[in-house]
Amino acid sequence: MLVLLTALAIVTAQEPDIAVHIVSPTADSYLSGQTRLQAAIVPAPLVSRVTQVRFFANGQQVCNITDTTRLECTWDAGPEIRPHVIRVVAELQGGGRVISSVRTKDLDIAERSSVEVTQITAVVTDRGRFVKGLPQQAFRIVEDGVPQAVSHFTAEGAPLEIVVALDVSGSMADAMVQLKNAVTRFLDRLGPDDQVSLVAFNDAMFTLARRETSREARARAVSRLAPWGGTALYDVIIKAFDLLSRQPGRRVLVIFSDGDDVASHATLGNVEEAVRSSDATLFMVGLGRGVRLQTLKQGIERLADLSGGRSLFVERTDRLDEPFAEIIEELSNQYLIGYESTNTARDGAWREVRVEVPGTSYTVRARQGYRGPTS
Repeated sequence: MLVLLTALAIVTAQEPDIAVHIVSPTADSYLSGQTRLQAAIVPAPLVSRVTQVRFFANGQQVCNITDTTRLECTWDAGPEIRPHVIRVVAELQGGGRVISSVRTKDLDIAERSSVEVTQITAVVTDRGRFVKGLPQQAFRIVEDGVPQAVSHFTAEGAPLEIVVALDVSGSMADAMVQLKNAVTRFLDRLGPDDQVSLVAFNDAMFTLARRETSREARARAVSRLAPWGGTALYDVIIKAFDLLSRQPGRRVLVIFSDGDDVASHATLGNVEEAVRSSDATLFMVGLGRGVRLQTLKQGIERLADLSGGRSLFVERTDRLDEPFAEIIEELSNQYLIGYESTNTARDGAWREVRVEVPGTSYTVRARQGYRGPTS
């Protein structure tokens, strides 16, 4: 009897009462570019027993987290999809530790030798109303007049990475309170897993939050907005595109500005090339002079159309909720379509893309093309 009780005590002592799990990435993930590493303590109430958490990628420590309320950080997995071993170590009070690891997927030989997947985000409408629930077979992709086979398709719920860039130049002083309120409500309506980068700009650009999923952290970032300086709109659009990662999924850039560009080094042509080189969808919200100046308005409309996005304009600050609500509605009705181009040339040339829903009178809005790969 004594032997049995002793053995039982040993087993009980060895059973862990706290564990750390890797939430992201998962074992079926393909990693490249900026990647979010996220862990969770199980059961959650025992997180107070954790003093720090360290993430390792392929044996190298990439971050050390002491704020155990947010067990996440960002790591650059590099430009190519490769297998990676991600390990997380949670240090416990009293010197113990719990560990978890995951190995992400590699592309097989056939996948590696294939042409890059071109990603298209599309919105389908019927006389102004969004069309939901279309299957993959309903779509037809034509590149430079040549039909393409759809290889990747998501009707809803695709991961969303969004950069929201807000004009905080001096001319925004009177509208700042209303802008903060409208943007806060906009961010609150995004999904819990959507990654948000929030930037402010005037003569320069300031990153206030980077790939943030916490609503509280987003709200704190918005609260730091303050008006001053001039407007470098074109420079900011180019820099904001650079903040978006190369991860598969939907990428969106929302720009708000109330005025003309008076401080940029970049030209409208430079911005158009940035749009052509990105698969992100651009939404532009214009206020005040941004509505009245036809040259600026036409340029912004051209950029948004090229990306498959929209330009929205309001006359009064008390109506800022309206364009942001329209963007939310559109984001919830996007189709994510991917294909491997039959054009194997690596000449960096512009390729015109058309997305259709044959046999219907539906209107499809999507990016107008992309730059082909280079050698």
